[in-house]
This record gives sequence, structure tokens and C-alpha cells, in this order.
Amino acid sequence: MQELNLPPYKFRLKKEDGQLRIFDEVRKKYVVLTPEEWVRQHFIMYLVEHKKVPLGLIVLEKKLIMNRMSRRPDILVHDKQGEAVMIVECKASEIKITQDTFDQLARYNSVLKVPYLVVTNGMQHYCCRMDYQGNTYRFLEDIPEYKEMIA
Repeated sequence: MQELNLPPYKFRLKKEDGQLRIFDEVRKKYVVLTPEEWVRQHFIMYLVEHKKVPLGLIVLEKKLIMNRMSRRPDILVHDKQGEAVMIVECKASEIKITQDTFDQLARYNSVLKVPYLVVTNGMQHYCCRMDYQGNTYRFLEDIPEYKEMIA
């Protein structure tokens, strides 16, 4: 798999049924290693090890119902009360981040109303802070630490 613009991590990999699989620490099981999953697993470890997000407060692909259709954001970070505080949308490293990617994230957020939105393809990472009172958002230089997310 491609080297990403994230710190390297030691992952548990295995080959099963002719497919390479990676151990997902959140779901506690091996999952098929696709290019998008490679980005997701790196970003989870980045959040846990560098941004101090408790592993138990990360949820993957939680089902949302939007316009009677089921959607699943890649990563949700919750506070200790169980409220979502960040949505992360992951794309494979070869996928260019476009307005469509941000629109997808905005659709998820129309249901969740979280303070932080992140889009990453493992090479580029964009994070914005929502201001619901002012009906605006602001791109941040860096992804906040967990204690800032929940403040």
C-alpha cells in the first residue's frame, strides 16, 4: 500500500481467502484492506496516538438515515456523553478531494450537526470548525486534540 502523509503505524495484516486484511482496532476484527481502508486505519491511529482521542469513543460507518436512504460516515468521534463531535470522510489516496467530497460530508452533518468536519485522502487533510450561530465555518491549520474537540 502507498505511503501516506500520516505517521507510519504497525498494523496487523493477514492474507485470508486470497485477500489482504488489516486488523481494525475499533471493530476488533480483520477487514479487507482496500486503499480507502488503508487511509481510514491510518487516520484512526493518528487520532488515537497523536490527537489523544479515546479508541472507545470512535465509531466506524454508523448508519444514518437521510431522505429515507441509509448512509454511513467513515469515522465518527464522540464525547464522553455519546454526542458526535467530529465526522471524518476518508477517500483512497489516489482519489482527489473535490467539492463533491465536502458536499457528502455536509449531507452527513445536516443530520449530526457536529463541531468538526474532516476530509482526508491520506495525502491531504482538511478540517473545519462549524459555527452554527453565525451559520459559517472556518478551515483550521491542524486537526484539534480531543480535549479541544470536546471543550
